[in-house]
This record gives sequence, structure tokens and C-alpha cells, in this order.
Amino acid sequence: MDIYASDEEKAEEIKQWWRDNGRSVIAGIVIGVIAVFGGRYWLNFQQVQAEQASVIYQQSVAYISQNDSEAAQAATQELMQNYASTAYAVFAALQMAEVSVNQGELSTAEDFLYWVKDNAELGSHRELARLRLARLKFSQDDNEQALELTAASETSAFNSLFAELEGDIKFAMGDTDAARAAYQKAALSLAAGEPRQRLLQMKMDDVAAHES
Repeated sequence: MDIYASDEEKAEEIKQWWRDNGRSVIAGIVIGVIAVFGGRYWLNFQQVQAEQASVIYQQSVAYISQNDSEAAQAATQELMQNYASTAYAVFAALQMAEVSVNQGELSTAEDFLYWVKDNAELGSHRELARLRLARLKFSQDDNEQALELTAASETSAFNSLFAELEGDIKFAMGDTDAARAAYQKAALSLAAGEPRQRLLQMKMDDVAAHES
């Protein structure tokens, strides 16, 4: 706009600019308003979902304390189906997996753990489920599947635990060289002074004794 134009010329220029750009300006305002209110709606929806999931999770905990595993499993299934994006669904599934193991229902436990591994948003939750699955497979002498799970680790935070489990599996399979290497890897992944270092040293001593 020319700063030396007369007031009438300026007014006409403004009118013309509005005729040319008015629709896009209004559209931008509308989109902005929708974004603001849409964002608030989404946050409110997420909060309501979390609150509802929390209530159902607490119910599942109560059912377990009452030894009503059937009701606890139904509550967990509801969380997994309708509140899968919440951490409560993960907590409940991990909890029911443990209950199922204690009851000897290993295939049911696997189903819960696989769900967490495949659906949890946090890597730490997926890794925990993967580790427990690998241990469960190892307990059933399914060593190959257990090794596949240990090799699929996604984060360095679980390196030591997966390496230790790999050592246990290799030792059970009679591969003492691989077992020793895995235990050494597990020990090196620990910070100095961690209690598990003593356990890993005991396992390496067992390997050495087996070889002598």
C-alpha cells in the first residue's frame, strides 16, 4: 500500500484487498478456531479415557486380590479392547500374565505378553513383555523361540538382562563358549557395584566348572 495515497485511495485499496483475500482470511480464522477447540476436545477426551481406564484397572486389581481371576481377566480384556492407548491396559495385561503363569495357564500368559509387546506405546513396556516372554519360552524348553526374542531387543536399557538370559539359554543348550560370552556381555552392561555382577560372576564360574 502506497503511504502517500489519499485516505479515499487507501480505503479503496483496503476494500480491494479484502475482496481479494477475505475468504482466505476467514478460512484461516475458522481453521484456527477449529484447531483450538479440537485440541481441547482431544485433551478432554484423553483425560476422560485415562480416568475411566484407571477405574477399570483398580477393579481388576481388586478382583485379583479376591482371587476372582475370571472377573479380573474380563476387566483386562475391556482395557485392552477399549482403552488400548492408555498405560492402564499395559499394566493390567502384564498383571494378568503373571496371574496366568502362577495358575499354570501359560498360553494365556503368552497372549497377554504378546499383546503388550505389540501394542504398548513405551519401549520399556514392550521390552519388559519381550523379556518375560523369552523367559516363559525358556521355561518351556522352547530355546529357539526364546533366543529369537532376546535377539529382538529394541533398547539398550535391557541389554544386560537379555544377555544374561541368552547366557542361561546357551548354557542349557550346552554351548558353554556362547554362554560365557553372553554373561560377560551382561556384566559389561552393568554399572560398577551393581548387585547383579556377583550373580553373573557365579554363572560364569558355573560355566568354567562345567568345562573343567
